[in-house]
Amino acid sequence: MKITFIGGGNMAVALIGGLRRQGYSAAAIQVVEPFAEAREKLTEGFGVRCAAAVDAAALACEVLVLAVKPQQMKEAVAPLAGKLGGQLVISIAAGLRMTDISRWLGNYRTLVRTMPNTPALISAGVTALCADPSVDREGRNSAEKVLRAVGSTIWVEDEAQMDAVTAVSGSGPAYVFYFLEAMEAAGLKLGFDAATARQLAVETFIGAARLAEQSKESLSTLRARVTSKGGTTEAALLAFDAAGVADGITRGIAAANARGRELGDMLGKD
Repeated sequence: MKITFIGGGNMAVALIGGLRRQGYSAAAIQVVEPFAEAREKLTEGFGVRCAAAVDAAALACEVLVLAVKPQQMKEAVAPLAGKLGGQLVISIAAGLRMTDISRWLGNYRTLVRTMPNTPALISAGVTALCADPSVDREGRNSAEKVLRAVGSTIWVEDEAQMDAVTAVSGSGPAYVFYFLEAMEAAGLKLGFDAATARQLAVETFIGAARLAEQSKESLSTLRARVTSKGGTTEAALLAFDAAGVADGITRGIAAANARGRELGDMLGKD
């Protein structure tokens, strides 16, 4: 399977690195990237062919990965319009709907929209995928194979849910960092030095996440197991409840979901 990336930014680098670690040959991957410095880094780092613009060799592939910023997508895909002949097109651009990308490609329909998150940069991401009905099982398998190079995958059948995916997991790492910042700040106020406060916060989060991942019990059960009646954990959770922390998180994710829909409307305009 030959893969061409349109755009050579951080997520493209992560995907290419993941594919190479999985055994994909450099000869099976190429990148269209307008900036010379980025092309040099990609060639030196992975040995892949890079071109400044779409050419015949770039189109000689089975999969095209659109890895440019949403605001740049319309211009980036213009050279592809009317030149595709069955390639699977995968978009990793947040917010952009398949109908808009299809229109910019000359009503091309063999599309899969995806939403990876930033832990993909260390091959620990989770990516939601949504395919146009015209994409067959082989195409869906190909898309999954590419995105699994940077973590786990889930399929969403209704594209309208992709905004919710963005709100929960796409933006989710920022929520985690927000909570970690608060834990670190609390540690500093309690007298720890910066390095110790950070280590306690980060490693606690990593350990708890791994425990949740490996356990078959519900998250509420896991929380209850740490919460002794009248103990320190209960005191903290009662304070969180009084401050409306859980409700604030719910409202924040709802706001992200609503903003995702708004951005989709804006980005899809001609």
